[in-house]
Amino acid sequence: MSGLVTGDAVVLGLQPAQLPSRALAVLIDLVAVWAVYLLIALGLAVATASLDEAAVMAVSVASFLLVLVGAPIAVETLSHGRSLGKLACGLRVVRDDGGPIRFRHALVRGAMGVVEILMTFGVVALVASLVSERGRRLGDVFAGTLVVRERIPAARVLAVPPPPPWLVGRFAGVDLSAVPEALWLEVRQYLTRSRELDPVVGRRLAERLADELVARTGTPPPAGVPADAYLAGVMAERQARDARRVFAPSAAGVVPGAVPSPPVPAAPVVEAPVPPVVASPAPPVIAPPVVASPVVAPPVGGSSVESGARATGFAPPA
Repeated sequence: MSGLVTGDAVVLGLQPAQLPSRALAVLIDLVAVWAVYLLIALGLAVATASLDEAAVMAVSVASFLLVLVGAPIAVETLSHGRSLGKLACGLRVVRDDGGPIRFRHALVRGAMGVVEILMTFGVVALVASLVSERGRRLGDVFAGTLVVRERIPAARVLAVPPPPPWLVGRFAGVDLSAVPEALWLEVRQYLTRSRELDPVVGRRLAERLADELVARTGTPPPAGVPADAYLAGVMAERQARDARRVFAPSAAGVVPGAVPSPPVPAAPVVEAPVPPVVASPAPPVIAPPVVASPVVAPPVGGSSVESGARATGFAPPA
């Protein structure tokens, strides 16, 4: 197994460093330390020119121990396992259980480094790293430490596998508000590394996590659904809700996290008084004048008959 496993059988996402990257980090550290040591030794040689030979030797030994031994120990202790070379190569020194190192770990590594790196020009450290299963030198073996890679390529970050298609949206009504973040982290770690676990151990772990989810949500899984599929379905539902919570306000034109402004009270509407309507008197109706037609007197004598005959063209009998 390439990762680190603690005593509780918890797989850590730490990869042991390879020998080329470790050698490059040691080379960078040696160049930096020797450059500082030469500058300090040159300054001390000028400052102790008037002293006797014993005093000059004592100062030289003290500067050697402080710079070449004490400085790396202090740097690893204060930076929790990151020296200049390891920082440049993306490496870090950790304990066997994955925790940060302390002063005693750095002290043992530094003391052994004088023998296997400085005094033997790195030959002992090279042989020990080649023989060790995880590439540890003698200082790591005695200190109980390991050099791991901190910068892992993004392509190797495992994504949560999707649930079976027939479980998508099956848990839309489950209340997930009572599930703590620590439990979500355990479920995610199990889903991303379930293929690397032993089948029996993986099944027991999935059942335990499923029981904890059921106790938090109060909703048992559907009948016949395996524990790992149930975990994948609930995790997919949680991710879908998080995505809706993030993107739904933006789609509606509301910026997430913005504080809504208080409502502005509307100004009261004042109705203008309506003036009373006064009815104006109707204009008098003037009747048109009646013009009397002239009365024509009937003609006298037989002229009426003649006129009747001319008008109708019919003559009455005599």
